[in-house]
Amino acid sequence: MKNFVVKTIANAGALAAAIWLVKDITLTGDSTGRQAVTLVLVALVFGLVNFIVKPVVKLLTLPLFILTLGLITLVINALMLLLTSWLTDKLDLSFHVEGFWTAVLGGLIISIVSWALHMALPDDND
Repeated sequence: MKNFVVKTIANAGALAAAIWLVKDITLTGDSTGRQAVTLVLVALVFGLVNFIVKPVVKLLTLPLFILTLGLITLVINALMLLLTSWLTDKLDLSFHVEGFWTAVLGGLIISIVSWALHMALPDDND
């Protein structure tokens, strides 16, 4: 349970950084509290997408992963971010990613920030 909370906090922080740094990734809300709740809900959706869909996509793209020396991961991360944007739109959460290249940049930022937060935050192994 503690690991789940840590990962959700790390995802929320990484998403917040991407929203702050990339103008075409937006999170809207009436108040700061509403935005914070929406950010946590988006982080949960993003975590589920990465837990359920991403391993399947990575397995299916294994030859491309080898051929591109891992650079296909940037495209996969962008697609996971776009899928999260689509799902949150269906769930009526106010999170949106505008376009593929925005998603690539956002995915790169999320990967770096998420990695740094996972290093800084404690988990079950500590």
